[in-house]
Amino acid sequence: MKIRNTIKVFIVMAVMADIMLSGAFNDCFAGAWTLAEGKLYDKVSLNNYSADPHFTDTNVGNYIEYGLSDTVSLANSIYFKQIRNKYESTASGTTTTTTTSGIADIEVGLKHKLADGIYGVLSHQALVKIPGPYDKNSGLPLGNGQFDAEYRLLYGLSLWRLLPGYANFEAGYRYRAEAPSDEFRYLVEAGINITKQLYARVKLDGISSVYNADNMADKSGNPTTIYQFDLQKLDTALGYKLTDTWGLEFGYTPTLYGKNTAEGTTYSVGIVYLRQ
Repeated sequence: MKIRNTIKVFIVMAVMADIMLSGAFNDCFAGAWTLAEGKLYDKVSLNNYSADPHFTDTNVGNYIEYGLSDTVSLANSIYFKQIRNKYESTASGTTTTTTTSGIADIEVGLKHKLADGIYGVLSHQALVKIPGPYDKNSGLPLGNGQFDAEYRLLYGLSLWRLLPGYANFEAGYRYRAEAPSDEFRYLVEAGINITKQLYARVKLDGISSVYNADNMADKSGNPTTIYQFDLQKLDTALGYKLTDTWGLEFGYTPTLYGKNTAEGTTYSVGIVYLRQ
């Protein structure tokens, strides 16, 4: 049984610029807002994460959100990854490289809008992480092979009376089955349009471990699957609306803070599709 320790509370004060796609794209990325019934958002991205010269994660990701109704959206994310870790032996002077490829963990979630008015939008979201079809006991696994369940509250506020943008705040608790520690997750973002086509996005995305892991020793060889860790990232993006349904996006996500985990940077390029 997990032994619960004191949860670290992070008070995040950040000033951000989050520049959204105009027109139809505005509904997609604002966290607390749900898609209208029948509307589909799909983003396919190529991402490269490098923690240091020894560990890299190159992957193709697909994120889909679909409006089941005007107040309920279904979301799914899936990644095909190739991860690589180099080990340098100081005794022999040799370098050993381990590589693993395959489908990583899959996430499925439902977001429900609770309220929508002049004071903003309030939603909640339930999410399940499903282990991918990989071998969690391999020398360099793609994940920990366990289920996670998360509940999250989301609040969004339109800033259009002052400037063409919005602010969004999220807080959630993720229960991680078996050995890993549970996590408190939070996100802060804000936004404004530059032009009808050009946009950028900045998010402060954080994880704070509850430090209640059953097993402290993680010997998987993958520094991103540590049993308990704290992590804070700055997720930024710059993109262009090609048409009413297609967009192109470039991302840069550095690690601001990490404890007991790898600290790296992700570069990405993505294609965005929105079905009206």
